[in-house]
Amino acid sequence: MVQKREICFKVFRFDPDRDSKPYFQAYQVPFVRKDLTVLEGLFYIQEKLDNSLAFRSSCRSAVCGSCAMHINGGYGLACNTLVSSLKGNKITIRPLGHMNIIKDLFVDLEPFWKKYEFIKPYLISKTLPSDHERLQSHSERAKLDGLIDCILCGCCYSSCMVTLTKDEYLGPAALLWANRFYVDSRDDAKDERLAIVNVENGVWRCHTIFNCHQSCPKSLNPASCITNLKMKLI
Repeated sequence: MVQKREICFKVFRFDPDRDSKPYFQAYQVPFVRKDLTVLEGLFYIQEKLDNSLAFRSSCRSAVCGSCAMHINGGYGLACNTLVSSLKGNKITIRPLGHMNIIKDLFVDLEPFWKKYEFIKPYLISKTLPSDHERLQSHSERAKLDGLIDCILCGCCYSSCMVTLTKDEYLGPAALLWANRFYVDSRDDAKDERLAIVNVENGVWRCHTIFNCHQSCPKSLNPASCITNLKMKLI
């Protein structure tokens, strides 16, 4: 049985149309179940306490990446972050970093998606498939393990210190996907993909700080993907 208590949710608030500067607002959320998630707490606030609170969510299953945010000093998904896993009775929640605030925890992801689009995140084939299929062996498919699991949540992008200081940098998520298609045996555009990332704000801008790896909710390693692309270019 869970001991009845309340958790203080200290939530970042900012409406550019109404507020002169950001601020934090505290809400008391009842801790009624040991499997209570941060996202459920935010929904409680929105439905019971303050319906003006804005945030993103969708699948609630750590698949879509919509509810990525900064929780108690680290980036993660609100839907699979248990309140019980966080220390103390206070949870501080901020939006994804390095992005313009639309309202509260709701940020403008357009620059993030433009960089993803820039690396051409799709198979490019210059030959016809045999028997209407693009065949791939088990060993070739295994090379994609750990690359295809990215859910494009933006945690790595927001934790990267280079995206903070250089708006034009493609960022770890886009470069991870560039490597994912470069490694794919079915892709016929290896030289083109290397040319896309072989620019001033491509792979060479990465400082290999590994914030991206530490913040990824799927335990992926964008830094290693960037290193692989650097090696191929060299």
